[in-house]
Amino acid sequence: MFKRKAIHATLGAWRRDCRGVAGVEFALIGGFLCLAVVNVADIGIYLYKRMNVENAALVGAMSALKACDANHLPATVNCPGLTAAVTAAIQSTSLGTAVTLSGGAVSEGYYCVNSSNSLQYVANVSSKPANCSAAGTPALQPADYVQVAVTFSYAPIFTGLSVASLFPTPITKTAMVRML
Repeated sequence: MFKRKAIHATLGAWRRDCRGVAGVEFALIGGFLCLAVVNVADIGIYLYKRMNVENAALVGAMSALKACDANHLPATVNCPGLTAAVTAAIQSTSLGTAVTLSGGAVSEGYYCVNSSNSLQYVANVSSKPANCSAAGTPALQPADYVQVAVTFSYAPIFTGLSVASLFPTPITKTAMVRML
């Protein structure tokens, strides 16, 4: 009988004891807060890297314009240092050598503006069309565009803990510049 009363008294004391409750609550809530911070950090880094990949594509397209003038078109045929200049330009960004040219080269073609005011590919650089009839605007002349596509392999810092693990990788962006 005495042992039973002692056990009940001890259990009752434990039930009434509130010490450490705040620590337990903090541990439960703190875990969720840490998970939220991890996600915010990884998503922010992903968006920053994606923005830098887009910037690298734009820098590469502008360097193509600088590396080859209108007297040497088509650029991919008549400007031998074009790919090297574009590669150097895209790798001069904050991503460094981690960003590369997709396909290892710059592409070029003739484009026309169609009836809905968007660019439409009409021919490759080996055969310039006389007009833009293929795009439905025969009164216009085709223009020479260089396209720079870059890629960057992104790896989240907290793989498996953040939703950034679900984002598409590698990150690829494309930029175009009119050469003529």
